[in-house]
Amino acid sequence: MEQIEKRDHLIKEWIKEAAAISKNSFNNELIVQEKTNRTDLVTNIDKEIEQFFIQKINRYFPEERVLGEEGSGHQMTDLKGIVWIIDPIDGTLNFVNQQNDFAIMISIYEDGVGQSGYIYDVMRDELYTAYKGQGAYLNDQKLPRVEDKALGQGLVAISYRLMSKENNEAAKKIGKTSSGVRMIGSAGLETVHVATGRLVAYLGASLAPWDIAAGKIIAEEVGLLYTQLDGQPIDLLNKNATIVATPAVHKEVTDIYRNEIK
Repeated sequence: MEQIEKRDHLIKEWIKEAAAISKNSFNNELIVQEKTNRTDLVTNIDKEIEQFFIQKINRYFPEERVLGEEGSGHQMTDLKGIVWIIDPIDGTLNFVNQQNDFAIMISIYEDGVGQSGYIYDVMRDELYTAYKGQGAYLNDQKLPRVEDKALGQGLVAISYRLMSKENNEAAKKIGKTSSGVRMIGSAGLETVHVATGRLVAYLGASLAPWDIAAGKIIAEEVGLLYTQLDGQPIDLLNKNATIVATPAVHKEVTDIYRNEIK
């Protein structure tokens, strides 16, 4: 328990330091590059924060591996042992254009099982944490288990890539069945909005492990389901079309997608 508490204390300290790096950058010109397209960006601050975390982890936990969005960590073919999964800035497009609605995300997995997850909403100073079997928290206040609402009883977040596909009737049907569609542009923040009951589901078109890992732990600790859109388990070594939702909504949505595939 002492080791777990030490690790937790260090991570929370590092996250606040990383947040300061991101906010201080607002006064300077960013170096922005496209990765795969004009909506998939990386900045010098993404890279700086990832390097910051990796240096800290190497110092305190040198035997443990790191999977980072910007490629500074280890090359992964398995999740054996203890693996840190890091997203230095989740919502880089928001970070660049709005200086808002972005998050820092860290999670720890042991032999492929999530042990702890951290999502920090930088501009709102909201730190969401979860520990396997111990619940999820917002700024150290325990979150209640979510109410199992149906799709028609709540708002959903559906990624731009899903909604904009001309042939994706499933996403349109889900949006119309719900009370309304909301988009933030940060997988982590949309996940914690489901975890706190502000949304009943979040659907992502193609999320990478670092987009998923921390939120999955938080979501499951409050009674949500986090899977691929067809209901299959998440693959943390590849990209996934995903859903995080209340159990009732999860069944509705996965049924819709299965029927579309048929």
